This record gives sequence, C-alpha cells and structure tokens, in this order.
Amino acid sequence: MRYTALLLLAATALACNKDKKASGSGDSTKTASADAAATPEAGSQTSLTLPVAADEARDGDLVLSIVTTGLVRSESETKLKSEVGGTIEAILARPGDHVTKGQPIIRLAPYEFDLAVRKAEAAVSEAQVRYESDYVPDSLATGKGPTPERLKAALARSGLTTARLNLETAKYDKERSTIRAPFDGVIDHLDVSQGERIGAGQIVTILVDQTNLRIEAAVLEHDIALVRAGGDAQVSSAAAPNRVAHGKITAVLPIVDSTSRAGRAYVRVQGNDVLKPGMYADVRLEAQRLPNRRLVPAPAIIQRDGRDLVFVVKNGRAQWTYVVPGRSNGSWTEILPDTSGQNVGSIPVKAGDVVIVQGQLTLTHDAPVRVVAKAEADTRKQ
Repeated sequence: MRYTALLLLAATALACNKDKKASGSGDSTKTASADAAATPEAGSQTSLTLPVAADEARDGDLVLSIVTTGLVRSESETKLKSEVGGTIEAILARPGDHVTKGQPIIRLAPYEFDLAVRKAEAAVSEAQVRYESDYVPDSLATGKGPTPERLKAALARSGLTTARLNLETAKYDKERSTIRAPFDGVIDHLDVSQGERIGAGQIVTILVDQTNLRIEAAVLEHDIALVRAGGDAQVSSAAAPNRVAHGKITAVLPIVDSTSRAGRAYVRVQGNDVLKPGMYADVRLEAQRLPNRRLVPAPAIIQRDGRDLVFVVKNGRAQWTYVVPGRSNGSWTEILPDTSGQNVGSIPVKAGDVVIVQGQLTLTHDAPVRVVAKAEADTRKQ
C-alpha cells in the first residue's frame, strides 16, 4: 500500500509539470505574435514632403535698370509767413498734424482788424457825402444832370475811390488774419507761440506735402543717355527696403557735374509713409525695355554640374528643368529658347509654371514638395 501511494504521488507531480510547460509555451506564442504585430514591416518608409516658396513664370517686358541713389524732396514745402501783423489769439494746429487745404492754422486777434474795417466804412460814407454834395445842388438849380466830366471831377475831389479801396484792403487784411494751409500737408514745426506779437512777413510755420514727392537721382555720365523721361522707377529706402514705391521719370536735366561726372534725373513718386523729404533713397531707373520675354524670378535659377536649371512644381513634385538664361534685372531673368536636346528652339518653362524660388538648393529631381508661400510681388511689374 505504501508503495502504491508513492507511485500515485509521482504520477500527479509529473502531470502538473506538463501542464505548466504547455501553459508557458502558449504565453510565449502570444507574446511573439504581439511583438510581430507591433513591429513595422521590413522596407516600409514614411514619405517626407519638403516645404518650399514658389512663384509663377510669366510673359512680359523685361525692364533693364540703372541702380543709383537720390535725395527725396517734397513737391510742395513752404515756409508760411504772416501776411499781416497782429497778436496770435489761437494756434489751431501743432507739429505733426495733418492739415487740408484751407484749414486754419493760426488766428490773430480780430479786434484791430474789425476796427480797421469800421474806420474804412466810415471813410467811404464821408466821401460819398462829399461826392454827392459836389454836384447835386447845381443839378437841382439847373434841372440838368451833371456831365460825365463833372462827375469824374467830383469823384476825384471827394476821395470816394480811395476810400473804397481802403475798405477793400481792410477787409482783405481781416481775412488774412487767419493763416490757412495753402495745400494738404503736415506741420513740420512752429516758430511762434500763443499771445506773441508778430509782424507782416514773419515766418510762423513750415508745411510739408508728404504725398507728392520728387527724387533727385544721380546718373553717371555713361548711363545718362540710357535714361528717358516717362520711364518707370522704383524707389526704396534703408528704413524699409521691402517697401518699394513706383514712380515715373519726369525729366533728365541737361547739365553733367564736372566734378562728380554725373547728371540728374527727376522722379515723381507718391509717398508711402516710409519715404520722407530729406532722406536718401535707392532708385532703380528704367534704362531699356525688352518686350515679350519669358520671365522667371531670378532666385529660381540655380546650377547643377555647371548647367543652369529651375525646379518646376508639377503634381506635388519638384522636377528640375534645364534652362538657358538671358538678361536679368536682378529680380526677373528671361529664359531663352533651348539650343540643344530634343526641343531645340522651344522654351522649356511655360508661362504660369510654378517655379521654386526658395528651398530648392538641396532638392533632387522629382522630390515631393509643398508650396507654403508665394514670393513677394513688389517687383512683379518690373
């Protein structure tokens, strides 16, 4: 019996051991399956799309330019003077204020001007009485009206003509006692204060027109013949180089300075809140216009293995295209017809093609890209 019990105990232990091994084998299988499911398949890769800036190729005129500097001046900058003497009663505009044509800036005390008008009116009345008394009694006595010669003489003796002129002068002086803006502009500074007594002809303020500006640009003597009145001009300043104002060349002056060997061209331009009278500006003057050219932004052209190319975006991919660049004005470059290959005589870049202007230096052919920004259009009309 004891031997039989030992055999039964050994058989039970052996069965339990087999069950644990079977259970452990199942857990290992499940873990391996889970790990296999979490591991990506061999060779699978995530596609990387690169952000780029781009602009469109276009057909248009290529404007070749002369780059120079010029002094900004206002078309209308005046020192306002008081036309009559008096005491300043009110200052109605301060430095930096924008004023419109006819707006009051300074008003003089009106009493002395009102008094002058009343005195002149009284003088006219007195002269009118003298004038009438000179010929009316004789006319009543004779029953005849005075002759033209008699009236003329009576008018001269009465002083009525002079009295009337003095009245007009007094009224005009009263009107001029309010100093008004002769044009739209900005007050630069005031040279007087309220309560101050000023005389006729005294400067009271300076008014500057900041809308209509004139640029006096220096042009070297070997370039002066290329500049023509009516040509386009772009003006920018060191304060805001990306804010370009577009203007017109209005005149090319005939004299060349014997020291600097440069002439002058006048450019008229509308103010853009950046250009200020007195500052120096960078000026790009139209020198020659090449019509009907295929143009791409100049930054779009790069070199690979000594050949010029641009990247054209098609279906979300950057495809490099070999080009033959022509003349450039720094902003746009013309693309000439192909001189070799299968498409001799054709221009490989079409108008409207989107070409990459930033982010293309390390691109490969047919790389996936996405256009995130358009190039600035300040020079689109150059």
